[in-house]
Amino acid sequence: MAERVTIGDLAQRLGLSKASVSYALNGRPGVSAQTRARVLALARELQWYPSSSARVLSGARTGVVGLVLSRDPELLGTEPYYMLVLSGIESALIDADYGLLLRMVGSEPGRDLAVYERWAGEGRVDGVMLFDQRRDDPRIPLVRHLGLPAVLNGAAEPGSALRAVVPDEHGDANQVVEHLAGLGHRRVAYLSGPSGLLHEERRDLLVRAAAARTGMVVETVEGDYTMGTAERLVTERLRRGPGPTAWVASNDVMALGAVRAAVREGVDVPGRVSVVSWDDSLLCEIGAPPVTALDRHPRDFGRRCAQALLAEIAGDPGDDAVPPPSVLRVRASTGPARP
Repeated sequence: MAERVTIGDLAQRLGLSKASVSYALNGRPGVSAQTRARVLALARELQWYPSSSARVLSGARTGVVGLVLSRDPELLGTEPYYMLVLSGIESALIDADYGLLLRMVGSEPGRDLAVYERWAGEGRVDGVMLFDQRRDDPRIPLVRHLGLPAVLNGAAEPGSALRAVVPDEHGDANQVVEHLAGLGHRRVAYLSGPSGLLHEERRDLLVRAAAARTGMVVETVEGDYTMGTAERLVTERLRRGPGPTAWVASNDVMALGAVRAAVREGVDVPGRVSVVSWDDSLLCEIGAPPVTALDRHPRDFGRRCAQALLAEIAGDPGDDAVPPPSVLRVRASTGPARP
């Protein structure tokens, strides 16, 4: 195995001091443009790469950002939304020559906090993206205490003082409710994710506010983003007798669970019950029937999250990023309410 090329090797080949070579490689002043070009050319020729441990010791940036998800790895793989968001994050990081350090720690409280503390202590990342906020989220004061640049996914609670990428959840709720109201639906169920998540609280409130303006009644059924749980909950509700004529599921996987429950109970979709997904994906397109869904541009959202974090790391001031408005993709799972 070939020995690793060091700054000392480059300095010896070029007849320069180690300090001059280091300045050139790190983009710091103190060397001429000609010298910098010579150093960078030889570094490429000899395939020199900076040592991550040396960067940490020198206080330089690592070129890595972190993302901790409090989800089970087995469940995350079934959610197309997160896969699309991650692809958008990666596309922005590739352009900036940055890497992503991803950890999935399960839902046990506190495990994510330990990861942030370790990353900060070891100098592993330059900043972090925070997904799935909770009320009084302990991560926010922690990253501020640790001095880790951070960006929130979604609107922050007052006083968080962190940059955020904020989707138009008001517009999303209005689109869904207006579509169903236009079809004559007056009783709707919102099949949510865990109620402890801040975005689920907001969605529930916004759906109810939009529904109240149309005279629609909303009931909330709490799920966990999985198809099996959604199918069980919807089945139980259908068996209790007359109820909602439309279901709005917080993600595509639960929307498919709602459709499966209706089909197994002999309830026609959309003849007797309509189904809408808050997230669009290939699953919604190929469903039987295809599911009406909000296209929230997850790749673009992920890209904006990464760009916002890179700007925060660089110390660039800026307002919260606002993704483009969602588009409701109307498909065969929604139809007129049955009298």
